[in-house]
Amino acid sequence: MKLLKKIIILVMVIVILAVSLFVFYRNEPKVCFEWNCFYVEVVDTPIQREKGLMNRANLEDDEGMLFIFESEGHYPFWMKNTLIPLDMIWIDEDKEIVFIYENALPCEEDPCTVISPSGNAKYVFEINGGLTSKKGIVVGQKLEFIKN
Repeated sequence: MKLLKKIIILVMVIVILAVSLFVFYRNEPKVCFEWNCFYVEVVDTPIQREKGLMNRANLEDDEGMLFIFESEGHYPFWMKNTLIPLDMIWIDEDKEIVFIYENALPCEEDPCTVISPSGNAKYVFEINGGLTSKKGIVVGQKLEFIKN
């Protein structure tokens, strides 16, 4: 009987550990600017890029959306149908930040204002408005991709 009790307790501990790992470990890619890391949703097709963060009511402070383009170029953005303020970070093919636009507000007029970077980029990363200043993310920093 003691053995059965120990087996049951062991199984319960294993189940609790497995559930905890599943809940607390996110198997998502991350991008980091020095020590500031974000879980990312990667969008790399024209349809995904067109939709972006439209109609999203929430984005956690440790999350962002990474737009990946086929080649480096000039990629302006707008906030059409976007519900939350965003910081937009343009990154070149060497993974260096070339332009930041902070606190882009949701578009409330038609046509929407177009946000145009001052340089070419291969990636654009969007996070909650105000986070670049809060976390000290600046032009010239390098981006690191971490795939889990």
